[in-house]
Amino acid sequence: MSQVCLVRDAVAGDLTAITAVYAEGVLVGTGTFELAPPDEAEMARRMAAIAEVGMPWLVAEIDGAVVGYAYAGPFRTRSAYRYTVEDSIYILASAQGRGVGRALLDALVARCEAAGVRQILAVIGDAANEGSVRLHAACGFEPAGAITDVGWKFDRWLDVVFMQKALGAGGDQPPDGPGMPLKG
Repeated sequence: MSQVCLVRDAVAGDLTAITAVYAEGVLVGTGTFELAPPDEAEMARRMAAIAEVGMPWLVAEIDGAVVGYAYAGPFRTRSAYRYTVEDSIYILASAQGRGVGRALLDALVARCEAAGVRQILAVIGDAANEGSVRLHAACGFEPAGAITDVGWKFDRWLDVVFMQKALGAGGDQPPDGPGMPLKG
């Protein structure tokens, strides 16, 4: 295996692989609090919702196979949040520790900044998810708090860790541009 990781925009033809990557995360991981993997139609709906607000959904390939994906979506749907996104990153267990997460997160941050996003948040399921915490810290995210015992999965309580990274001028200046088209 060449180990070269290619990051690109996701396309409809990636949905089967994206669905499989997420299913693994749901079934064996604590990074998501979903308990049952969604089907491909639901993943297509989710990808369309991200596209609708103009945010990126990226995939990572190694040797032509999709091994992970990342996207940025609204942190909350109220209009005042239109310059703030939450990232989501899922990588096959077999591809972890090979630079895939870093490649995806670096590309995602760059795309969000170019789109005028001012804050990007990581809402990390499971405080024991040290890989995700280290990845976000390595990409310049700062701890922003945690909430304890809010998810019940695999017969145990799970925490949520928040991390945050300012993009562009962050909160030092008013935004330029309309932000994401949110309702509410």
